[in-house]
Amino acid sequence: MLIQLTYASRTARILGPADIKDILGASQRNNARADITGALCLNHGIFLQQLEGDRAAVNALYHRLLKDTRHRDTAVLDFGEIPHRRFTSWSMGLLTSLDTNRQLFLKYSSSADFDPYSMSTSTLRSFFDEVMQNVRWLE
Repeated sequence: MLIQLTYASRTARILGPADIKDILGASQRNNARADITGALCLNHGIFLQQLEGDRAAVNALYHRLLKDTRHRDTAVLDFGEIPHRRFTSWSMGLLTSLDTNRQLFLKYSSSADFDPYSMSTSTLRSFFDEVMQNVRWLE
């Protein structure tokens, strides 16, 4: 069964460019081995990630993330069965708070700060639909 899980977490410490590069590289390697695809957004200390794949593989990855000391306040925001993958081109893409992406983050946030914790399921889905179409991804 193919599922999609969306979660948010806060960074436990300030992450520098090297940390982000390491996270992205490890995610790409590990996710490719587990046949998981997805996207990771990082904006002002908040991770928002959407994962796709076999239920057991995604569940195992999420439980590893819960133990990762770089994350705190982890919460599942959306979970469900999907008919097909949307992130077929990469094992993990990264969307950061580049100036070109800032308006998109704010468009879907209920405040001046990006806060996926307060986003409804339909807003989260619309956000990821739009980011797939219109933003600059780091791969």
